[in-house]
Amino acid sequence: MAKYKDTIDLYDDQGKLLKSGVALDKISPLKNAGIGKVIDLTKRTVAVNLAGIDNAIKTGAMGGKNNQILGYKVKCDCVKDVDAIADKIAKLVSVDDKDDTKVTKVGGGKMLLVEVPSARLKAAATYDAASTAVASATTYAILDQYKIGMFEAPYVKSAIWGGYPHTMDMQGGNIVSILSIPQNNEGLGYALRNIPANHVAMMTHRNAMQTAALSAIFEQAGEFEMGMAIGAFERAQLLCLAYQGLNANNMVYDLVKENGKTGTIGTVVHSLVERGIEDKIIKAGKKGKSGYIFYETKDPMLWNAYAAAGTMAATMVNCGAGRFAQAVSSTLLYFNDLLEHETGLPGCDYGRVMGVAVGFSFFSHSIYGGGGPGVFNGNHVVTRHAAGVGIPCVCVACSLDAGTQMFGPEQTSKIYQDTFGQVDEFRKPLQAVAKGV
Repeated sequence: MAKYKDTIDLYDDQGKLLKSGVALDKISPLKNAGIGKVIDLTKRTVAVNLAGIDNAIKTGAMGGKNNQILGYKVKCDCVKDVDAIADKIAKLVSVDDKDDTKVTKVGGGKMLLVEVPSARLKAAATYDAASTAVASATTYAILDQYKIGMFEAPYVKSAIWGGYPHTMDMQGGNIVSILSIPQNNEGLGYALRNIPANHVAMMTHRNAMQTAALSAIFEQAGEFEMGMAIGAFERAQLLCLAYQGLNANNMVYDLVKENGKTGTIGTVVHSLVERGIEDKIIKAGKKGKSGYIFYETKDPMLWNAYAAAGTMAATMVNCGAGRFAQAVSSTLLYFNDLLEHETGLPGCDYGRVMGVAVGFSFFSHSIYGGGGPGVFNGNHVVTRHAAGVGIPCVCVACSLDAGTQMFGPEQTSKIYQDTFGQVDEFRKPLQAVAKGV
């Protein structure tokens, strides 16, 4: 028996129907196999930059910027011997012959994508077991492959592990994870929300609709992890995931299509209100002395999900038209400001998206300056407060950006496209979720 009465139709990034009549609880991170796979791979998958290791070993540049050890040579060519090294890593990381260890060559052998066996994560308290296992296995594999002695071994280790343990993370190393180290999560349950917007945009190859889905999965799974989806609040979060992230009932696609050519943030507001009236989610209520009509709703959670979808559509229309990510903060603010003035009902996340937008504008490109939207995440002190519905818009804005950021996606996150972006679940999450139903 379905937990909720709500049913939705799931559409893809081209506006084509994927699944109809889906019970709302079937898209829950706790139940949907597609979302489960995304989260599982996020924790288990680690990229090894073999070309980066080769360069560090040959030049002595390792452990971060301005760090270089001069006057030594270690003879190895990891990219050339990628097959042998990949085989060694697989054997070292695996727990037994029939587990789910997987090592894939990407970038013509310049990088490896390693899926650590689930047994290692089950036997660990935190997800960093994946990164440490791969880092150690890579070090061991290279030492063994090239018969490197005890006096040169530390150089190889530093090329892989970076500054660790001198630094808290693997600063300047060549092991890449989607997730930041647990020490950088500034609160309970923030791990999946601590992923920079540029990373998400690149993993989906800058497909705006897929970016919305992947970011919404990370953000809403994070909301579940931090205890925000217990009791009545579970439906609220699932509705936002459905309508804003998964293009439920094709709403985001329809709003963008209707307004994409000549529309503005204001016309998206009109379209959303019309859709709300048509779907009987809101209706005209009392009229004030000035003639202003206050709208009302019997389902504030569903209206909030509509507002979240509208905020996403407005982001695509505005940032897509200008090809600039910087406008996302003002879009988050003024779409919802106009929506509240138009209806008298709360904006997205009951006003918290507007609150986030004010601080975000200041920190991303105002007096503070320097921090483009692409380096922000749901763990950031400025952008964390919206319950999973702010950062997906930021990620989408970065996917539509045409180079206006000081730190663009290609500059900060190209490796995420080349590695994790080759995995279907990350590149096409809309299809993964529909299949998981």
